[in-house]
Amino acid sequence: MADKNYTDVTIAGKIYTLGGYEDEEYLQRIATYVNTKQNDLKKTMGFLRLPADYQNVLTQLNLADDYFKARKKAAMLEAKVELLEKEIYNLKHELVTNQMKYEKKHD
Repeated sequence: MADKNYTDVTIAGKIYTLGGYEDEEYLQRIATYVNTKQNDLKKTMGFLRLPADYQNVLTQLNLADDYFKARKKAAMLEAKVELLEKEIYNLKHELVTNQMKYEKKHD
């Protein structure tokens, strides 16, 4: 098993130590994403007037929204790839069939 990596990250002005089996760059990147999401929400009207627990829940809901939208997009792209792979298979099959017909005519 790989060694666990630890790195200090800043989220909402506080320093946290994250640990995980991913590399430190990845841990920094996800912390930056969360921090950016929180900073974006702080710019919305009334967010800072909400109690801290509401702010946290809204941040979590926004992150979950991003996650589910990304999953939906990934599923759509996977379906598109599958469709294109089938189309490629059919085109290759058609090409081989036409090559065989051509070779029969010219033998």
